[in-house]
Amino acid sequence: MLFRVIWTLRRRCCTGPLLLLGIALGLFYHTLTIDRDSTEFKSSHRDHRNKSVAFDYKLLLKNPERLISLLEASQTNSFVQHSKCSCVGKAIILTGQHAPTDTEVQLFQRVLQQQGYRVDQARYAETSATLRLDRRDGRDWSVLVCLKGSEKSCLRKINFAHPYHHQRVNIIPAFFGAFLDMGGVCRFLTDSKLSGVTLPVLPSACAPGTLYNAEDERSVMQHLTQPIIHSYSENHVLNATVNVYILVTSASPLTAFVHRTALVRTHLDKNSYATELQVFFRDRLGSVLSQQASKNLKHTISDILKAALLTTKESSSPRCQLCFQLLTFTLHYNASLHPVVVKLKTDLLFDGMRDPHFDGQITKEYMLEHVLKLLFPACISEAREPTEENQLKYGGCEWPNSLCLPPEEMHLLQQFNQHLKTPGPFQLLYPISAPDHLQHDLIQKSLSAQDYGWRPALMALLQQLSLYYTRRNQTDSIEDPGHETKPDPSDSLSRKGRCVDPHLRQLYTDPPMVLMPTFNPWVKEYRAEVPFDVITIWIRPEPVSPQCHIHLDEHRGPKMANYPVGLGNNRINILVMDESEAEPVIMTIYTLHIYRESRPSLPMFDEYVMCSFVQDCGLVVRPDQPCGLEPVSGVRSSEEAQALPRPCLSGDEPARWVVPCLSCSDNRTCDWREVAWQPDSCYHPLLDQPQLQTCMMDRKILFIGDSTNRGMMYYLMERVNITLEDWDKAHDTIVYHNLNQGRTIVSYSYYPKFWLPKAQRPTFQRALQQLIVRSQPLENSPQTVLVAGGVQWLNLNHLRTIQQVLEREGLQNIIVVVKSLGMGFHLSVDGIRSLPLSGVQELYNVNKNILESAKHLGYEVIDTLSITMGRYKEFLQGRCACHFHEVYKLHFTTAASQRKLKILRHGEESGLRANEPTGPQQQEDPLSQPSVSYHVKGPVNKIYSEILLSRICVNQAVNRTFRQQ
Repeated sequence: MLFRVIWTLRRRCCTGPLLLLGIALGLFYHTLTIDRDSTEFKSSHRDHRNKSVAFDYKLLLKNPERLISLLEASQTNSFVQHSKCSCVGKAIILTGQHAPTDTEVQLFQRVLQQQGYRVDQARYAETSATLRLDRRDGRDWSVLVCLKGSEKSCLRKINFAHPYHHQRVNIIPAFFGAFLDMGGVCRFLTDSKLSGVTLPVLPSACAPGTLYNAEDERSVMQHLTQPIIHSYSENHVLNATVNVYILVTSASPLTAFVHRTALVRTHLDKNSYATELQVFFRDRLGSVLSQQASKNLKHTISDILKAALLTTKESSSPRCQLCFQLLTFTLHYNASLHPVVVKLKTDLLFDGMRDPHFDGQITKEYMLEHVLKLLFPACISEAREPTEENQLKYGGCEWPNSLCLPPEEMHLLQQFNQHLKTPGPFQLLYPISAPDHLQHDLIQKSLSAQDYGWRPALMALLQQLSLYYTRRNQTDSIEDPGHETKPDPSDSLSRKGRCVDPHLRQLYTDPPMVLMPTFNPWVKEYRAEVPFDVITIWIRPEPVSPQCHIHLDEHRGPKMANYPVGLGNNRINILVMDESEAEPVIMTIYTLHIYRESRPSLPMFDEYVMCSFVQDCGLVVRPDQPCGLEPVSGVRSSEEAQALPRPCLSGDEPARWVVPCLSCSDNRTCDWREVAWQPDSCYHPLLDQPQLQTCMMDRKILFIGDSTNRGMMYYLMERVNITLEDWDKAHDTIVYHNLNQGRTIVSYSYYPKFWLPKAQRPTFQRALQQLIVRSQPLENSPQTVLVAGGVQWLNLNHLRTIQQVLEREGLQNIIVVVKSLGMGFHLSVDGIRSLPLSGVQELYNVNKNILESAKHLGYEVIDTLSITMGRYKEFLQGRCACHFHEVYKLHFTTAASQRKLKILRHGEESGLRANEPTGPQQQEDPLSQPSVSYHVKGPVNKIYSEILLSRICVNQAVNRTFRQQ
């Protein structure tokens, strides 16, 4: 009709512009009419649908099984797809103060990757490429984990760009703002909305380092309107401080869970310990009162959470719908079932434990793993926009789901249902199924009103889910109490489970080490490096299964230990064992190689000063002497020392370490390759190879002592024979023949055999006599040399025993060299004795007495304590921190013309010739075996071993010359 009028006007007026204006007006009118009709239809249809949905909600509230069925069915629809194989979700970890190799960072990375996420790391949000680029309008990531030190960066990101409904962050901004410390008072407590409300929380609970204050607690309790239930029975007294760990999975509306593990310290305990909260209440209060205490705890924490949210804008306009937050509530019970909150922290705290580093970190990481597996059961791809087909499928609902809810609310309901269905170690904290015993006072009215700022239907569905699962769990516990058949106490094996997953969950060290490769339960060998000043490492492997037992180095070793770390390579074996049977079985072996760096050193420059030191300031053995480097004027160089006319008369001449440095105030500027042991007024002659071989011709050298004595023996053998072709960690009696072209014999007997029961250990006299017998025939002359000594077992009684045995055997004229005490056992490590500082300082006096007594008997001495105490950090591998030598295999082979040493062990017939068969220890033809060489390394061992050679080869002529003068 309208177009006919316009056409008539065209025929009458024939005006082009007027015609176009008329057509435009007609089209505009027609569009308005159609849009009005469509809007009226949609509005009518939506009103009808909303009425139907409201009616559906009432039915769902009466039939929670139907509600759960709809929620679970919606997760299989096309718009929410779970894919464990090809997950598109990306997780970003902001490490903050943590190093990327910290175990906590590795935990987040490992678990999120297991759940299908692709994981990126950055220090802060500003340095994350994904967060900075914000491709596809900021939807490129699904999970943002903000660790300690990155919280402010995360908050800026959340405030600047609100996360989408599928994105999760481990920070809820509302709690960070509410629990700030405002001059000793929690910020949320200063809000006028809480005027007239008394909460069971100390005003200073948010302050750092909050201490329990009894006066403040009494003041808070007096203003509470809730009835206080005291327990007057001596058997049911609750006086304790409890750390409770809360997971808030949504702030608006509030949904929260409490972890079953708590940190507890009663008034009788010195340290806190981790335990199950319900078990603690039941043990202290009995079954009836423990349930009441648990309800009071949940209501107390819920009220504080709601009060905190009431003072923020989060309840009306949440910035992150699925953000979550971990909180620590420290509660104090003072003979009452109503606790007072004395500390509030937006983190997991485990202070007060006996071992906060290991126990606290391990417990924390177990909780974090529980949280991650609760929140991220599978990676969820991004939701696709609803299509017309989906809208028709769901009856024209504005959102494509059977409950006609916005996506963020639907996500929230699905998440809450999943958490209630598989809570793991968590229990529901809020929303509670019914506010039963709390009075409807000011606090309850004020805080309860907050719940219904959100859609009443959503809150009703959340509470209905809570009530349904609570009742179901109670029914299950009644029908199946879980009482297991108690095993026969006489059968110890029945109380042990089998180790079915023999892997490590994590390897904890203190100080933390960077493992190469990064720890993975399926990788069995790792390497790490530590600097020179790190001399001990605490190691604690944690198994995946508690039924698996951990032992370090051997099947009876400790499960955790403080290890001394020697210079160079150190090896630690970690055994995962099954002890469910009478005979334990090693299931898996992990190996950790630790390389400790040498002392920091600079090459010697033209401009340098000579510095000297007697002892290290890290371990002052002689309080009457200075420690550390000191400038020394007129100190001789090694060439000048050799040019002096007087060789040293004994091996304990006063001496010190000297080293060239740029500055004596900084030992890092020294060239430690040039460090030398320098007597004050003489020198120890250094023998060249021909001199040494001539000296050792037709001699027998007997060694008796521990492994430090054995290190001197192998050094002597290598110096005499140029190469060391036989080596053994002998702990019995052993004889080396054909040394120095068959003209020198070396024998060794290990003493003391500390690993044997005390009643079975051979005495020193017996060990010495056995060594003499195995070394026969011996000359009663300086051609026979006895070297005795060790770390710290030698005393004056041993010197007297040596004198008595030699006199009885007719060997009074042989050379006896006494190796005095040495540094060792000064570190607090597991499995061996350790000396306190006073004990180490006492060693100096004992050592002095040994030296004086030995010289009085006419014996040669080597003062190894003075040599080792200044360089006590330079020990090599070994639990005692007393080994200053190490024997290792050379990478090249020796010449075929060089003959292997012949060995005669304890138990062989001394009458057998060296090349005759000797049963199990028979020596094969040297030419039929591959040629192998070893080398004795260790600069400190080299010093006192060279002094030994000097005392054996030079002492007779030198002493005669100076005595004649």
